[in-house]
Parts: sequence; structure tokens; C-alpha cells
Amino acid sequence: IHLAKENEQYLSELHEQAGCFKETRIVEFIFLLSEKWHLDQSTRYQAVELLERFMIKQVEQMCDDRGSTQGQRSSWSSVRDQITNTFVLRLVSCVQLASKLSLHYSRVTSDTALTFLQSIKYSYTKQELLESELAVLNTLHFHINVSTPLAYVELLLEVLGYNGCLLPAKPLHQLCVQLLDLCYLTRETIYDTLLKIAIENSTPSKLQIAKFLTVKEDFMLLAVGVISTGVFILSPGRWEQAVEHLNCITGITPQSILEFSYAVVRRIVGSTTP
Repeated sequence: IHLAKENEQYLSELHEQAGCFKETRIVEFIFLLSEKWHLDQSTRYQAVELLERFMIKQVEQMCDDRGSTQGQRSSWSSVRDQITNTFVLRLVSCVQLASKLSLHYSRVTSDTALTFLQSIKYSYTKQELLESELAVLNTLHFHINVSTPLAYVELLLEVLGYNGCLLPAKPLHQLCVQLLDLCYLTRETIYDTLLKIAIENSTPSKLQIAKFLTVKEDFMLLAVGVISTGVFILSPGRWEQAVEHLNCITGITPQSILEFSYAVVRRIVGSTTP
């Protein structure tokens, strides 16, 4: 119930630019960096969401500050340059902060972060690294412990088991994490397929794309879709039962679950086709 309310609150306050900083190259960078530093699964999703929320707020603030004194074109050019110059530093700071929220793994220290930045030709100091972390914290008003889609997936799997839906728990969890990675790394392709299914048209209008943003940012739908796809792959005979349970738990319709699973499976098939 808490996660559902949190998800509804997030969607009701959704920024029109949500998702802009979740493009594949950025997500891949964070995932690879998390692997390099041996961070747990939830940390990489947390870092993606932190960076997304921070960057949107930062860009908005910078545009507001500069827009009052400069022309629109020069203002955006200046903002873009500043974002570009500090983006990798901010990304590393978000991974650092996400690592500190995990109680079971070692946090990323300043020395570790600086060594990495130096290896890719950035010459920041510890003070600049600390100031970057504080910039993220202040911009987000210290609200950094946001729930990730992985938390939704794991909780729904727990509820399914508690409700007597017999599923292979450990392999299903492992597969769901892999599918969640896929959804993050191929986000645009999957949701583009889903949008075209929903509107029954291969050329959505700008208005339809804008309205679809709440679907793209719906963590509960993403978690349900990932679990449904995982069950379909591992235990197809139990798929209908799992969908029925997921519908009862979340209120998401079987049709929506089916369409999401189709979009994910289509992406999997597409990525394995020569």
C-alpha cells in the first residue's frame, strides 16, 4: 500500500521532462560503474533515479536563474555547457550517494571515486567531489531514498508467494532482475512498442506521446510487467494464475499486463534475431 501510494504521488507530480536522463548510454554507464565497484543490484537503479530527478531539477533551476537576465537562446546554451562540463561528476556523485543508502555493501569512498575520474582524464579534487555530493543533496532537498522498481518487483514476488501462487522463487527473482535491466537499457524501444499497441497506430501524435509519459514512469506497471514476463518464460503454465494474482494485488488490468509482457518479449526476440 505504501509503495502504491508513493507511486501514485510521483505520477501525480510528474515533470514533463521525466525520462530525459534515462537514455541508454547514461543507464549503461551507471550499470557498468556499479559493476566495477561491486555494488548491489538496487544501488544501480537508485543511482539512475537519483541522477534523473537531480538533473531535471538542476536544469529547471539553472534556466530560471539565467532566463531572468539573458535571452532564451543564450541562456539555454550557457546551461547546456555547464551541464556538459559537470555531468560525469554529478553521475559519479549519484552512484556514491546511492551506495551509501545500501546497508549491506561497502560505500564508494572519495578515493575510489577520484581514482576512477582520474582514469578517464578528469582532475577533480576531494573538495570538488564533496561539493558535488552536497549539490545533489541540496537540489533534491535531501530526499534521496526513493523506491526503485526493484523494490516493487521484490515486494510483489513476496506477496505472490504469500498468497499461494506457486512459482520458482529464486530463479524467478534472478530472471526478473535481468528483465528489469533490459527494460532500463532498452527503455525507448519497449515503451515505443507498448504505445503503438495501446493506440493501435504506428505513428503516435505528440499529444499521445506526452500523455503516455505517466505509463513510462509507472514503477508498479513496470514491476508487474517484469514479473509477468519472467513467469511466462520460466513457467508458462502458471502465467494466467500469476496475472490473475497481480491484477488482484495492484488493480492493473490483465490486458495491460499482457501488452507489457508482449513488448518485453518482442524486444528479447528482436535482440536475439541475427
